[in-house]
Amino acid sequence: MQTDAIKPGFQGLVQAMRVQIRIIGALMLREAMTHYGRESLGFFWLIAEPMILTLGVMVMWTITGQAHGHGIGVIPFALTGYALLTIFRHVVGHSTHIFRNGSSLLFHQNIHLLDIFIARHVLTMTGTGLAFFITYVPFYLLDYVAPFHDTLLLSAGIVMMTWYAASVGLLIACLTELYEPVERFVQPIMYITLPFSGAFYMVDWLPEKAQFLVLLSPQVNITEMFRDGMFGNIVDTYWSLWYSIGSCLLFTTIGLTLLKRVRYAVRIE
Repeated sequence: MQTDAIKPGFQGLVQAMRVQIRIIGALMLREAMTHYGRESLGFFWLIAEPMILTLGVMVMWTITGQAHGHGIGVIPFALTGYALLTIFRHVVGHSTHIFRNGSSLLFHQNIHLLDIFIARHVLTMTGTGLAFFITYVPFYLLDYVAPFHDTLLLSAGIVMMTWYAASVGLLIACLTELYEPVERFVQPIMYITLPFSGAFYMVDWLPEKAQFLVLLSPQVNITEMFRDGMFGNIVDTYWSLWYSIGSCLLFTTIGLTLLKRVRYAVRIE
């Protein structure tokens, strides 16, 4: 992948950013073609997979009569819970050995490990975010869900979960390259930590001691923030933006530090 020489100064910085954007865009296109193909529904599955999961859960809960009460119906509760949970699980779950699987791309001098990571997960998070909004619109038109109470806060929740999932995913990606046995623990840990996702409850519904415990999870804080933007004063929410940002910064810093070691561990194939 050849590019013009990068000029020094601010102009060079802008040029370098444009080059990186083109690289990530090309990697995203390659990733989409590899996983979803050119034929049949193709790119539609990028959006359809998380949407089908969310719809399936909502239908199951509705059929079994599991109305949550507390001023929230099953459909909006499931929609808000599984939207963010899907982002986290897909990003983290797809991070194992991501660098090893994309090592052949490192033959191009302008492609780096972080480019491979960003391209894969921007594609994943774009599909999941679109799935949420595409699922939300028909339910809104059918009056099953209310309008967003605070669109800015809701969008901030998506951005924060995206950052948190990517920071944890980067850590997992590095650890699975440096320590082979780590891969075997990723999926079990993700299942064990499901109660700390905030997808299946509101913090306000829990006893006070349990509230303190679950709020130690950045994922619960972000989910509560997202639901605050969705429901507003209908429910009481508990979350800290600064705690979530601090957690994301911590995981990102550790991940980037480990990435320096991974560069020497991954071989170009």
